[in-house]
Amino acid sequence: MNTILGIGFILIVGLFSAKAAEKIKTPAITAYLVIGIVIGPCVLNFMPDNIINISGIISNVALSLIAFSIGQNFSKRTFQQVGKQVLWISILEALGAWFVTVTALLCFNVPGYMALVFGAIAAASAPAAIIMVVRQYKARGKFVDTLMGVVALDDAWGLIIFSISLAVSKAMYLHLSTSMVSVVLKALLEICGSFLLGGIAGILLSYIGRLIKNKTELLIYTLGIIFITTGLALHFHVSVLLSCMFLAAVVVNLNNESFKYFDVLGDVDWPIYLIFFVLAGASLEIALLAKIGFIGIVYLVFRVIGKFAGTYFGAKISNADSDVSKYLSLGLMPQAGVALGMALIAKDQFPEVGGLIFTTVAATTVVYEIIGPFFVKVALQKTNQIHA
Repeated sequence: MNTILGIGFILIVGLFSAKAAEKIKTPAITAYLVIGIVIGPCVLNFMPDNIINISGIISNVALSLIAFSIGQNFSKRTFQQVGKQVLWISILEALGAWFVTVTALLCFNVPGYMALVFGAIAAASAPAAIIMVVRQYKARGKFVDTLMGVVALDDAWGLIIFSISLAVSKAMYLHLSTSMVSVVLKALLEICGSFLLGGIAGILLSYIGRLIKNKTELLIYTLGIIFITTGLALHFHVSVLLSCMFLAAVVVNLNNESFKYFDVLGDVDWPIYLIFFVLAGASLEIALLAKIGFIGIVYLVFRVIGKFAGTYFGAKISNADSDVSKYLSLGLMPQAGVALGMALIAKDQFPEVGGLIFTTVAATTVVYEIIGPFFVKVALQKTNQIHA
């Protein structure tokens, strides 16, 4: 099977697996992961080596588009609309998941750099799964508004936490420094470089993009800027995720018609996501599943505890309703695309343990995507937000 034939096969099989998943009320991302495992090297081995070899390129393209879409939530208008409650809750629930997961793993003698990476990944949630449940039950009300606001910002904070944690983890892993001060300075340098790159690209996209009126040309120009930003981030060893997220953040704050840059990508991004998640499933190392039992259980349990604690304190500090402090954390349980993207980056950065990190996150993602939507429904029922 050559590369083009393989990509066509992935698209068709992925499409029909998602249709089948829809019948049994399972998220499409879960279907993509499962079909990737089935046709991957560990089961049927339908996936040729030349397709596996380009998975790194597909991953970077997909992650750059995901980060770009998340960055649109960092507009002044968004912050004015969501209010202090959503800001406090979204920041503290992301930090809570990170802190509690890192602390728990360190207590169980997991190496510090691995604990930091797992904690950072724990901060992310799955907006698509949460939104799907809200739409399915036509839920509406103050609780839903708060939940949607937190979900919109959750992955953005998660990307920032992950970028900082990854930079520190790499320095610890490679023993590049003898002091924590220099480790932190290196991490800050990488983050500042990402912001600088994303900022320059955002200015170019915003001001030159205003001159382009044709939709097709706008799509080409937008993709070109995103890919150049991604390529330069890889070249200069700064964060692809932060660079593309800040690119979008600059655009939405400079251009009143910024929505057109995100809308125009809607016709082309989902096939890329499909290939990305199928390849992610194919990258899963089944042989490592036996080794992740303990770490996987700790990650599953303490991520939820961290989300609950962060949401509770965020709600109390911001004087949110009691329903928010009690039940909002249930609505943040699903985890999918962004977490898998982070895990793939970790797999690439840590050759010796990256497979274990990715396999753990992929396996727990399947669990979260199965049970997560159920708990979102419970939260909506407890707060009387379901109207259909």
